[in-house]
Amino acid sequence: MTLRDFTLPDPDIQPEFYSDVPTKRLIAWVIDTVITFAISALVVVFTVGLGLFIFAFILLVVGFIYRTVTLATGSATWGMRLVSLEFRDREGRQFDLGSAFLHTIGYHVSISVFPLQILSIILMLTSARAQGLTDHVMGSVAINRAARF
Repeated sequence: MTLRDFTLPDPDIQPEFYSDVPTKRLIAWVIDTVITFAISALVVVFTVGLGLFIFAFILLVVGFIYRTVTLATGSATWGMRLVSLEFRDREGRQFDLGSAFLHTIGYHVSISVFPLQILSIILMLTSARAQGLTDHVMGSVAINRAARF
C-alpha cells in the first residue's frame, strides 16, 4: 500500500510523515524566495531596467505564477522538493491546478496580513499535522515525501 492508496496519514500512527515539517517548510520558503527574486531580477533585465519601477508587482506576479505552476505539476515547489516535502489535499491526493491556485491565493493572503501570518506560523508549530492557516481552511497538509523504491 502506498500513500496514494489512502487518505492523509494519521500523525499518531505515522508520525514520520510530519516529522520536522515546520523546519523543512521554512527552508523551502527561503529557497523559493531566492528563486522568485532571481526570476524577477531577470524580468527586470529584460525590461531594460524599467521593471525596477514596478519591481514589487513583478515579485508578486512571478511568485504567484511560480508557486501555482510548481504546486500543480508536482504538488511541491522546487524548494519543497529539495527538502522532500509535498502537499496533499484532504483526501490524500496530490494537488491539481485548482488546488494549487486556491492554496496560492490563501498563502498570499496569509503573508499579506501580519496577524494571519503569525497565526499561520503558530498553527504550523502547534497542530498535530503541522498545518498552516491555508492548510486548515483547505484541509491540506505538507508531508514528508514517501520513500520511492
